[in-house]
Amino acid sequence: MELRIFNVEHGACALLICDNGATMMIDCGHDSTTGWRPGKYLKSIGVTALDLLAITNYDEEHVGGIEDLIGNVHVRRLWRNRHVDAAAIKRLQRRNEMGRGVDYLVWLLDNVFSGPTSNTTPRLSEHTYFNTFAHSPTDFADENNLSMVVELNCWGFGFVFPGDLQTEGWRAMLQWRPFQNALAKTEVLIAAHHGQRDGCCDEAFAFCKPRFVVISDKNKGFQSDDSEAYYASHARGGPFRDDGSRRVIATRSDGDIVFEFQPDKYSVR
Repeated sequence: MELRIFNVEHGACALLICDNGATMMIDCGHDSTTGWRPGKYLKSIGVTALDLLAITNYDEEHVGGIEDLIGNVHVRRLWRNRHVDAAAIKRLQRRNEMGRGVDYLVWLLDNVFSGPTSNTTPRLSEHTYFNTFAHSPTDFADENNLSMVVELNCWGFGFVFPGDLQTEGWRAMLQWRPFQNALAKTEVLIAAHHGQRDGCCDEAFAFCKPRFVVISDKNKGFQSDDSEAYYASHARGGPFRDDGSRRVIATRSDGDIVFEFQPDKYSVR
């Protein structure tokens, strides 16, 4: 089983390939500098269908590659914050010009994935667990705090992908016992909002004691460089490539990050 976190500049994209061949992608950002796009990548490794696409945030950095993805592979299921419909996304995007990826996502919600949303999270394989947490527009009116937080567990090794959740959204979600439990099982925390300071929440680390924190951001992008020391102070650390023990791993300096899982061990490179 392998989870790959791609280097997609100031964006987000991760791919899980399970032991049984099931596939899941969390966000579908792209790299505008190199031209890397998620659909073309999947096609290049022989993946023609994606079992699940999870979108954590309705912003271009998280969905910029969605048109390429849909054009190259069959996406069987789309998972997102079900409290936010296509019309609500349009309202949220009024403050900024809607990017091409978000515009295409809205079209997909109206024309392709338009059926009723399920309350039951899908099961990808016997050795994975997937769950999500999200606020509703009655709780928050801003796009970032309506991020869908993804909890993913592979062979007992836990990840949390919080999208662009900001401090206020963290604090509200920390009132939920299931969310506290998810954080307590987290080995890898993906830094919220690409590592920016407004995605940090001190109170979260009362529950979350991650081995690694992963920052997905481009070089010196959006002031996330100064948060590395903050996250390092909250991480336990572990072996990474030939660097000995690391606490913070960043796509801008480390490139693609690959976690591999077996029943009794993991590795990260």
